[in-house]
Amino acid sequence: MTTATASLPASAPVWARRAAHAIALCAVPSGLWRIAMASGVYVGYSDQVLRDVFDIPGWGIAYVVGLSVLTELAALFPLLLVSDRWRPMHPRLLAPLAWTASGVLVSVALWQLVVAFTVESKTYMSSGTAQTVWGFAFAPLFAIPALMTAVTWSYAKRHRARGQA
Repeated sequence: MTTATASLPASAPVWARRAAHAIALCAVPSGLWRIAMASGVYVGYSDQVLRDVFDIPGWGIAYVVGLSVLTELAALFPLLLVSDRWRPMHPRLLAPLAWTASGVLVSVALWQLVVAFTVESKTYMSSGTAQTVWGFAFAPLFAIPALMTAVTWSYAKRHRARGQA
């Protein structure tokens, strides 16, 4: 091993790479559901609810599509933690950012569980079938905090070991 390769961290384990890719895939169903809603596909909301609550048609379309795009971009962040080729930030900066993101994701997931099970959030859907489809579209998002924490732990462990070597 040369001094040039000795300073590089070990590659991410296969399970961490798969988890990072799974995070990106977990965001896809809810994004497609939102885009369908913005496109006028019936997703369980009446036209009046779409107009009054979501402002669709109108600025709500930009909000819903923008939220889908931002969600997917954020879901691609863990790929930075397992990439061997592209390192935009120093590991000492990226690790705390990743831990912060994991903490925020856990908090948001817990909050969304509260919102999902309140009576208010269910009153807008017009049928049980629509609620079931909505549930299947958004359920994968709840795997993201655990997957992100695992990927972050793997990244921090690799870079901490590199610093001690």
